[in-house]
Amino acid sequence: MPRSPWRRLGLAAAVLGLVLPTSVPASASPAAPVPRVVGPLPGTVPGDRLADRIEDTHPFFSTPDDLAAAGYVEQEFHLFGTADGFAPDGTEVATAVPYATRVIVRRPAHARDFTGTTLVEWQNVTAGYDLDALWNAESVTRAGHAWVGVSAQRVGVDQLKTWSPARYGALDVTGAGRFTADELSYDVFTQAGRAIDSGAVMGGLRTRTLLAVGASQSAGRMTVLYDRVLPQRRPVFDGYGFIVGPAPTRVGAEPVFQVLSETDVRTTQRPADTDRFRRWEVAGAAHSGYEGQTYRAPLSERDLGGAPQYDCDRPPFSRIPLHHVTAASYDHLRRWVERGTPPPTARPLEFEADGVTKKRDALGLALGGIRLSQLAAPRALNTGDNSGETFCRLFGTHVPFDEATLTRLYPDRAAYVQRVVAADVAGVRAGYLLPADARRNLADAIGETR
Repeated sequence: MPRSPWRRLGLAAAVLGLVLPTSVPASASPAAPVPRVVGPLPGTVPGDRLADRIEDTHPFFSTPDDLAAAGYVEQEFHLFGTADGFAPDGTEVATAVPYATRVIVRRPAHARDFTGTTLVEWQNVTAGYDLDALWNAESVTRAGHAWVGVSAQRVGVDQLKTWSPARYGALDVTGAGRFTADELSYDVFTQAGRAIDSGAVMGGLRTRTLLAVGASQSAGRMTVLYDRVLPQRRPVFDGYGFIVGPAPTRVGAEPVFQVLSETDVRTTQRPADTDRFRRWEVAGAAHSGYEGQTYRAPLSERDLGGAPQYDCDRPPFSRIPLHHVTAASYDHLRRWVERGTPPPTARPLEFEADGVTKKRDALGLALGGIRLSQLAAPRALNTGDNSGETFCRLFGTHVPFDEATLTRLYPDRAAYVQRVVAADVAGVRAGYLLPADARRNLADAIGETR
């Protein structure tokens, strides 16, 4: 599918200072300007966050992944502009309010290695700081995409300013304290999209397909953007991915993909799939599972002085790799935008007659949904449910089976590997799993049987 001509025209007008023709639909306001970009900022890990100079600091939660080995770079920029403000119901409450924020860019170092697809993540601030919840180095670098994290909300920006006044002290997304309920966040996020689209933060790389993604709380903010704010603005993003969170109800021009863990599916009341909307539900996966926790633990140690510990009622952190399914969903979303090819539909999770209790097999595993090999050929009880303090309800459970159960399920090692292969071949054919992730699963399965 070609990009919106109004989007292309609006961007050109913003960059060149042109006035758009009056034939633009009356419901669309003039294109917002591309923000002024400063950067890339100096300073990389390791650094001293308490230093008095930017040069001696590093980006907050800078990735520990070896990007250079993959031919990638990580760079940070400040954006300065003016944003309009909106209430959650879409009412415009402010115009042209000055703001300053940051974006963190992870991209191919060379244009020849870039697919032209950029994932733009609305950074999650539920924990009180910016979290790149959807960064997946393996799938992004393998594909040749770029990823950009945007600091759009007050909580994240305020924490950055406290964490390193030298690096982030000039940032503000509240209009000097006048708009503290994130009224500016929607326009800040979309203007960051324009800065990416212009190439200003991309080292000259040109993005052909711009996908907005957000997880959990960020998906909720993006839902307001899509349902209430976007109809009043010119298009910026080509498609939207709503991960482990709510999704829009409005039918818009830009396709919407929703991916939910078992944790997030709590009722049989679901929106229907359409030619603009897809919803996938992943059995056994948690809202915040093992992969994300293990990735962030060393970052928390480095940048926050320690990783949080949790006392949950059951062993936490499901090991069903939800990130494998989100990687496949991005691939489908890209083709949906570029070629008009709709993604496959997926079987929903199953519920008991009461409509709120999930159906489970004799092992306690959820029935229905997308069934990755870690659940279809199980070696542990993985669910999306847990309870206890703070965020425990989001972590799911992981309880390894005892030897007697494993022997009953798999008479020999070959039987286990065969079930893994069968499940993942089915997942790849259905479009829920990328071949490279299926190969990784096979290697892991072979390693587990040694």
